[in-house]
Amino acid sequence: MRVHYLQHVPFEGPGSIESYLKDKGHQISSTHLYLNQPLPRISEIDWLIIMGGPMGIYDDDKYLWLAMEKAFIKKAIEANKIVLGVCLGAQMIANALGSTVYKNKFKEIGWFDVYRNPAADSTILTEVLPASLKVLHWHNDTFDLPAGADLLASSTVCKNQAFIYSDKVLALQFHLETTANSLKTLIANCQDDLDESSYVQTEKAMFAQQNFSANNRIMYKILDKLGQL
Repeated sequence: MRVHYLQHVPFEGPGSIESYLKDKGHQISSTHLYLNQPLPRISEIDWLIIMGGPMGIYDDDKYLWLAMEKAFIKKAIEANKIVLGVCLGAQMIANALGSTVYKNKFKEIGWFDVYRNPAADSTILTEVLPASLKVLHWHNDTFDLPAGADLLASSTVCKNQAFIYSDKVLALQFHLETTANSLKTLIANCQDDLDESSYVQTEKAMFAQQNFSANNRIMYKILDKLGQL
C-alpha cells in the first residue's frame, strides 16, 4: 500500500507508525510542509497520515502551506482514501469534514485516561479499543464531532478525543505513536507549553509513566485494521 504522511515540524514525526509501516512492507513517502515540499497527486497514494504540530489549523497567515494542506486532506477524504490524523492531524480532519476547531477549556499535556464510547461498538475498531487507556496528550485545541462520525473516546476534560468517519477516516487527538525518544524531542522543543496548569504534567511525571509500549501496541492494532480496508 502507498502510504504518505504529512509532517508539520522537524520534531513531530510518525514515531512508531513508521516502524510499523516498514515492517509491513508498505511504500512510504512524505511531505515535510515546513520545508515547503510539494504534495503528491491524490491518485499517487492509498493512505494519508497527518501528524501533529504546535500550530493551529487557522494559523494560515503564519504558515502559508496550511490552506493547501487542508484542501489536500479534504480531497483525500472525498477520494475515499484511508486517512489517519494525530493531534493537529485530527483537528485537520474535523475541519475537512465541516466541524469547528477551537481552544479547549483546559490544555491537556501528559498521561491521562481516555474512555471508550459505546459508539465504538459499531466500527472497525470494536475489538481494538479497551474500556479505558492511559494515553499521551499534547494539545490546546479541540473540535466538534463531525456529522456522520462515530465518537470513539473521551477524556475527563475533552469530550471529543477520537472519532471515525465511514470506517476509513480516523482522528486521534492523543499520541499512541509516541516513543521515549520522540517525547524527549517534543519536550525539548515545546518547553513553554509545560505551564503547570491543571492538566499539564511535568517532564519528570511524563517519563515516570512509561506507557509507550502499551500505546504503541494499540496503535499497531489500529493500523492493522486500517490496512485491511
